[in-house]
Amino acid sequence: MKPETFDIIHQTVPLLEQHGEQLADCFYKNMFRNNPEVNVFFNPAHQQSGAQQHALASVICAYARHIDNPGQLRQALEVIFHKHVSLGIKPEHYPIVGNNLLLTLREVLGEAATTEVIDSWTEAYGVLAGIFIDREDDLYQQQLIKHGWNGFKAFTLIRRHSESSNITSFYLRPTDNKSLKAYLPGQFITLKIQLADGSQAMRNYSLSSAPREDHYRISVKKHAGELPDHPGGVVSNRLHDNVQVGDQLLLAPPIGNFILRMPEAVNMPLVFIAGGVGITPLLAMLHWGLVHEPDRSFTLIQLAKNNDFLPFYEELSVLARTYPNFQWHIRLSQSSGSQSLYLHDSEGYIDKAF
Repeated sequence: MKPETFDIIHQTVPLLEQHGEQLADCFYKNMFRNNPEVNVFFNPAHQQSGAQQHALASVICAYARHIDNPGQLRQALEVIFHKHVSLGIKPEHYPIVGNNLLLTLREVLGEAATTEVIDSWTEAYGVLAGIFIDREDDLYQQQLIKHGWNGFKAFTLIRRHSESSNITSFYLRPTDNKSLKAYLPGQFITLKIQLADGSQAMRNYSLSSAPREDHYRISVKKHAGELPDHPGGVVSNRLHDNVQVGDQLLLAPPIGNFILRMPEAVNMPLVFIAGGVGITPLLAMLHWGLVHEPDRSFTLIQLAKNNDFLPFYEELSVLARTYPNFQWHIRLSQSSGSQSLYLHDSEGYIDKAF
């Protein structure tokens, strides 16, 4: 980039910090109106909650602050790279983002969006897009080499199993019966499903078991939509209510950088803390770790509302009986629940005293 570009981008940081949320909100409205073909990449619930807008505003501000050394953002951007690859974001999508971003800068910044500012952000965005495209191309190649496919592949549901009152596990085998390569515990897949209105939606789900050659397991919480401004999850409800054994679903290969990294020192214990369905990636890590690190101590602190919402009780009970190096603590925020025979170790939320 030209030297003056760095200076101009730095000068826009206060404006971006002031108008970041508004800019992100307008950006998505512009893009969904001008390029409705990208809607499939986004979860409407994240738009309604403001999470998507907040994330974009944070990235834009951080990039502007570190424009002269974007390498400092590599760790944070890596999460986004993996997310993009999971959804099938390709180089041709970046001009769409760039055009709508520049349009939004003009709208939100008004007179402050001078020709120099727009030209500088055009150049800066081009550099950022190049960083994304190059890294994501690497990840696509890694997927293809390791798992044998990119994009979406047909899988058949071979089993459903209720894990709690609102979580169900789905066991999915490749329809072509080809063997599956091992993924890294903690990684996730992307599921594409057709909704009742004929549209398609994509969602990421953590793989909740240790790697197997013949199937993947995902464990999905049914989001019921208890409040008027928080409607039920269209994909989770579709899976729970309509998808049955024998049905086919489309899956993209495993990806994700939230993975189990074992400390070199075997005497260093590992502690996992999980609440509700958030246990799914940790459960895959725990299964793998107990098998491959028999001399290491593992502890799981599992949190749930009550016994009705406590997933994987039977599965974890087997692990606790099988592995003497595994300790399991159940903490419930309520003592009520229909499964009165289930035991728990403590009640309440996680606090300093605990």
